[in-house]
Amino acid sequence: MIISRTPLRISFAGGGSDLPAFYRHEPGAVVSTAINKYIYITVNEKFDHQIRASYSVTEIVDQVDDLKHQLIREALRLVGRHHSIEITSISDIPSQGTGLGSSSTYTVGLLNALYAFIGRFAGAERLAREACIIEIERCGAPIGKQDQYIAAYGGLQFIQFNPDETVFVDPIICHTETKQRLQQRLMMLYTGTTRKTSDVLREQRENTERDKSRRQHLRRMVELAHDLRLALHHNDLDAFGEILHEGWMRKRELASGISTPQIDDWYERARAAGAIGGKILGAGGGGFLLVYAPEERHDAIRAALPELRHVPMQFEPQGSKIIYVEERSLAS
Repeated sequence: MIISRTPLRISFAGGGSDLPAFYRHEPGAVVSTAINKYIYITVNEKFDHQIRASYSVTEIVDQVDDLKHQLIREALRLVGRHHSIEITSISDIPSQGTGLGSSSTYTVGLLNALYAFIGRFAGAERLAREACIIEIERCGAPIGKQDQYIAAYGGLQFIQFNPDETVFVDPIICHTETKQRLQQRLMMLYTGTTRKTSDVLREQRENTERDKSRRQHLRRMVELAHDLRLALHHNDLDAFGEILHEGWMRKRELASGISTPQIDDWYERARAAGAIGGKILGAGGGGFLLVYAPEERHDAIRAALPELRHVPMQFEPQGSKIIYVEERSLAS
């Protein structure tokens, strides 16, 4: 029996530049952090030769090729386990369309658990790279690379995506007090709505490929990621909210489904109540609204948005890890 724990994430700046439609022409960059909300994957040996995969439904099949769940099927193929295995999962947050990178978190955690199950260690770079192979190349998801890398590495990171497909992951170096003050000023608000990420990202990819003005927005968003890293290096939070705000204003222009009149209304009400900046997490269209505001304005923001659920969170310094191993003796 193996259990892996892999963190979800929030992205502050640069989102969208991790798509190949952008970074294959010039480097993309994001500032992201793992948070203390997780997906847990359990892998256990099954008594018979079948494969049992339990998620929103339960599949019991005789061979890997019969699995309908693409991520599980491709992960088992990649790792080389084809029978006698049971896989289950639990998530702290609803796992679809919430903007916290749940699909990639699941894939990274699944790979980590499967490698541990067959007695092999897989480091963060391998987990992230192979999760990208599964999701983007094998399953054809129109997504970027940032979610896989922050789930594997954890921490508060500056991540650069290069035209040659390499990825650089560099920790944000700042005082512990700076991270604590940042956490205290952030609010994560659940809108109660979700969206199909693939539809938003496909439109964004197509717009990026054919529209120079959209590429210019992304180029500026990459600059904002660099600006945010520099500000944090200098332990300066004064510009944080404004960077979030400009990034969100530019991201809204990348595709029609990123924002909605309802989201715009929530955001403006949050700003009127004292938020300096914010954004919808993930691809957009729903999920979690992140806002940055002085602590003394948090009560006013909650009062202004009573229909949204405040979900407390903290930064998570670790990436995907194995938290439980039960070894059975051969005699048993």
